[in-house]
Amino acid sequence: MRLTVSHTTTYQFSPPKRGVVQSHRLTPARTAGQAARSWSVSVPGATQGAAFRDGAGDWIDTVSLAGPVSELSVEVTGVVETSDTSGVLRDHRETVPPMAYLRETRATHVDHDLAVLSRDAVAELPEDDALGRAHALSEAVAARIAYRSGSTLWGTSAAEALAQGEGVCQDQAHALIAVAIAAGLPARYVAGYLYSANGDLAADEATHAWAEIWIDRLGWVGFDPANGCCPDDRYIRLGSGHDAVGAAPIRSVSEGAGDEHLDVSVSILPDTAQSQSQQ
Repeated sequence: MRLTVSHTTTYQFSPPKRGVVQSHRLTPARTAGQAARSWSVSVPGATQGAAFRDGAGDWIDTVSLAGPVSELSVEVTGVVETSDTSGVLRDHRETVPPMAYLRETRATHVDHDLAVLSRDAVAELPEDDALGRAHALSEAVAARIAYRSGSTLWGTSAAEALAQGEGVCQDQAHALIAVAIAAGLPARYVAGYLYSANGDLAADEATHAWAEIWIDRLGWVGFDPANGCCPDDRYIRLGSGHDAVGAAPIRSVSEGAGDEHLDVSVSILPDTAQSQSQQ
């Protein structure tokens, strides 16, 4: 599948900031399941800083804007060709060892209830069936945390979402990471995009999140509790981290106090130009 992406994030500051520095994890990962055919990330008026590939294999760009900054827009456009690899992350070069992803964060801290959920989900599965255990953990999270848009906040933890019984894809991904770690399986958070053929996804759903769990002899395998599946050709993978903070597509540091307003617009559509050329 070839997908076109248009993603604009606009920040408005009142009063204006004295300066803003951002790091962007907004370039599609290089994997066997996807390849960017064209891609552009621009911030009008910004100065380009360092650009590098980090240990997790993600491409990082940095930009800065000198003040006064009353408005800032990050504009992403491009075309990505995707294929279904049954959730298995292939041909992705990285240097961070999988065991590094057994570390909890505040968002993925394993409390008593998460530990019980993890234990019960895999109780009848042998320890050497890591893939079966991972599927069972994802199903358990989906059953215990119902997807409901707007039901949680950015800083909600996996434990809080489980206690509440509902959340968004970020919460479900955090909870899956937590129960996987409790079961001794390295797991990490993935940020990206999701295409819906129905065209019914809001901006906060088209920018999507899921988890990857390390399976010996297979490598990293993606699981999306929000949709009850492993990522397929509808998904575009941007980057990963221990949690949503570490994997955030945009991270900002600004100078100056005041109010900040954020507006996000995302469109994920089939590449009509490619379709017309094949007719």
